[in-house]
Amino acid sequence: MKAHTFKGGIHPEEMKELSNQCPITAAFPKSKTVTIPITMGGAPNEPLVKVGDLVAKGQKIAASDKFMSAPVHASIAGKVKKIANCLVTGNMSVPCIVIESDDSNRTEFMPPLDPFTCTHEEALERIKEAGIVGMGGASFPTHVKLNPPEDKEIEYVLVNAAECEPYLTCDERTMQETPEKLIDGLAIILQTVGAYGIIALEDNKAYIKPMLDKVINGKGYGDDMKVMLVKTKFPQGSEKFIVSACLGVEIPSGKLPADAGCIISNVGTVCAISDAFRLGLPLIERALTISGGAVTKPCNLKVPVGTLVSDLMGEDAQFTLKEGETAKIISGGPMMGFAMPSADFPVAKGTSGITFLTAKETYLVDEDPCISCGACINTCAMRLSPALMVRELKADNVSKAKRYGLMDCIECGCCAYVCPANVRLVQRIRMGKAIVREQMAAERAKAAANGGAK
Repeated sequence: MKAHTFKGGIHPEEMKELSNQCPITAAFPKSKTVTIPITMGGAPNEPLVKVGDLVAKGQKIAASDKFMSAPVHASIAGKVKKIANCLVTGNMSVPCIVIESDDSNRTEFMPPLDPFTCTHEEALERIKEAGIVGMGGASFPTHVKLNPPEDKEIEYVLVNAAECEPYLTCDERTMQETPEKLIDGLAIILQTVGAYGIIALEDNKAYIKPMLDKVINGKGYGDDMKVMLVKTKFPQGSEKFIVSACLGVEIPSGKLPADAGCIISNVGTVCAISDAFRLGLPLIERALTISGGAVTKPCNLKVPVGTLVSDLMGEDAQFTLKEGETAKIISGGPMMGFAMPSADFPVAKGTSGITFLTAKETYLVDEDPCISCGACINTCAMRLSPALMVRELKADNVSKAKRYGLMDCIECGCCAYVCPANVRLVQRIRMGKAIVREQMAAERAKAAANGGAK
């Protein structure tokens, strides 16, 4: 069967074999405590609980009345110990609710809801109340994504099953172990938005296609959805390249998949939608991969949202590290993840894995001057010029860097991967984009102030 793809990209070592044979196993923090960020996607939330409150598993503990928000729920039953700023992925300090388990089984789930008889509004409300966001990393509120503007006609729902990041295999295991849940979740989405479904699966996982096809045909969904193989290449899982590979169309610069008639959802997100309707379960747990050369036995775990990664480590916990081998800790995969100073940060809704790399697996070297070889330009799937953007950023010419496509960069890391001078291209581009966003925020504030003065 033909495997579809896109122009550009790279082929880093996959390293999937470290964990793709490891079933997803349930795990619980050894301290019996979770640290739950108040906001995990969308507009900022406000706490609905206070220190000392007893909460049930599944109880809503933070929310906002903004449409672009997703509520947060308690992932364990227990007592709220404190509400304070804590370190999270991205090295930011954000408000978190710390809950200590009381070893009870108290739950506060929603009642099950039939997705095929409820109204469109009821379906969207269920997805919002379940706190479902994109679980591939972006954490965009799913109820917003499934309710595009009226002028955007959605023809396709693409399930991003590529999982192109090296080391990560939790989506692969999820498809193997619960294919019925994935297909059910996709059917619910199709019912909600009225579109055709495509599961985009990289061909290094082609063995899963017959499993999914069997469920699709067994459920009578053969006319509503299909599995499409895409070539194994990074960053195949980026939304722009999923659309390009599967549909042969390009999302315009500055536009969203909806502008190309598409909605894209991650494997974990689709399964969470099934749970929200069938079980009334909010998004309070997720599967993730623990891998890397520094891990004694890589594994796939399902943990409560808010579990500190360090709470899963140790001889009496879920995994151990090789002594003295950890050179870098990454929240996510090695290409697009965030380097963290320690393992004392919580698993969030968008945390797909934690990678513990050895010195041999990462480049801990100094930058050399750019030699203008053009390797980063040749490999950029977005057809940008990373070296030129970084050159302008170093000269404080932010506006010129924007003209070279700064804000179109998806930060996939391909350019840095191939750079012979080890230039920190992605980090510099991220810093440049942050400067642009600060400038835009200042301009909006100035405009608002001038408007108020009138």
